[in-house]
Amino acid sequence: MTAAVENTLWADVVVIGFGKGGKVAAAALGRAGRRVILIERSDQMYGGTCPNVGCVPTKALVHHSGRRRPDDSPQEWFEHAIGEVQALTSTFRAGNYDALNGAEWITVLTGTAHFVDAHTVAVSNGSGEVRVVGETILVNTGSEPVIPGIPGLRESPRTVTNVDLIHTTHLPGRLAVIGGGYLGIEFASIYRRFGTAVTVLEASPRILGREDDDIAAAAAEILAGDGVEVVTGAEVLEIRGEDTVVYRKDGREHSLTVDAILAATGRTPATAELRLENAGVKTTEGGAIEVDEHLRTSQSHIFALGDVNGGPQFTYISLDDSRIVLDQLLGSGQRSTADRIAVPQTLFMSPPLATVGLTEKAARAAGHRVRIGMQRVADIVAMPRAYIVEETRGVMKFVIDAASDEILGAALLSVDAQELINTVALAMRHRITATELRESIYTHPSSTEAFNDVLGTIVRS
Repeated sequence: MTAAVENTLWADVVVIGFGKGGKVAAAALGRAGRRVILIERSDQMYGGTCPNVGCVPTKALVHHSGRRRPDDSPQEWFEHAIGEVQALTSTFRAGNYDALNGAEWITVLTGTAHFVDAHTVAVSNGSGEVRVVGETILVNTGSEPVIPGIPGLRESPRTVTNVDLIHTTHLPGRLAVIGGGYLGIEFASIYRRFGTAVTVLEASPRILGREDDDIAAAAAEILAGDGVEVVTGAEVLEIRGEDTVVYRKDGREHSLTVDAILAATGRTPATAELRLENAGVKTTEGGAIEVDEHLRTSQSHIFALGDVNGGPQFTYISLDDSRIVLDQLLGSGQRSTADRIAVPQTLFMSPPLATVGLTEKAARAAGHRVRIGMQRVADIVAMPRAYIVEETRGVMKFVIDAASDEILGAALLSVDAQELINTVALAMRHRITATELRESIYTHPSSTEAFNDVLGTIVRS
């Protein structure tokens, strides 16, 4: 370890980043009597991306956008919604800080961190620098938005990221979304429901390229019905002036004048400021920290959790990362990323699209003989809840192994899909068959009842 210098703190465990995985690990290690120092670079990010600029505020905006009545002023309702969201995130942020900084064995430092050597981290804030020496170090710095190298995009004052949109109270009259993936579609849906004219520019032949054609088509139909213009096969060429998006489609050049341009082409691991080379920590070409199945880096005492390690960018994956690391530090050391089976995900358009496991295309390509259970939500007799809440759009689809009757995958585009998918994932992990799931007893009226119908409606084998 580095020799002691002035303004040096010592810890059993140093956690860089206040995200889900880092804070859960810090709390558990503190309870176990380890002296923990948790470093967060911004006092606006206690708790990490999810409660501050990610899951919580965006899903709150989904909720508020759906409550706007036709006679409500779009700008006034949006400003009201942003105020409600900011109040919510402030509450969560304060709660996260107080819960950890008030713990007996945990200290929270606010400042920008970088490695000095493999055991020493320098933390800088406006008033100076302190060095923190730790026996074990956890890196949980998350990810940050990518702004692609489109000429004029970075320079335009109209360019925003998802983080910027959450912090502005001005509702753009027209929004261009560059990227038709999960992030782009979610924000397109949110802002259209607030009253913004939205155009999504996607370079691929269709949106949601990882999903089966029928599911992607159903989602596109819903977006179109809500008034979102989706332009596929669109190559964005430049941002001309401040507000004109120029793109090429089918060999022809088009232009679109907008009030805001959302760069929604993904997020990249936040490692640039860490000076990982000083610690001998290896990274991938994309900047992610290289880890093994136990989330150890090239330095065995340094672990990387969450988005920064290049895995799936979900809060619940970061949480599971903390379980793996805690098992290494406090448990048997057996848990690993290989244990993850049937991990679900949800796109929060309206209604949400939740998926787990294999698509039909992937299952057939892998050599499975499959049966496909599928119905439009509007046709599911056993699901009156969809009519009760006046949201009958969408479709449910199950991919079932013909030999074993086990569920290989599902795509649920429906009301309550974000909850339903967890039941399906649990069934898959425990190898509950499609027949067992179909013939289970569910409360009424509930969305889960749809399983009684959909799993028995085989549309093709």
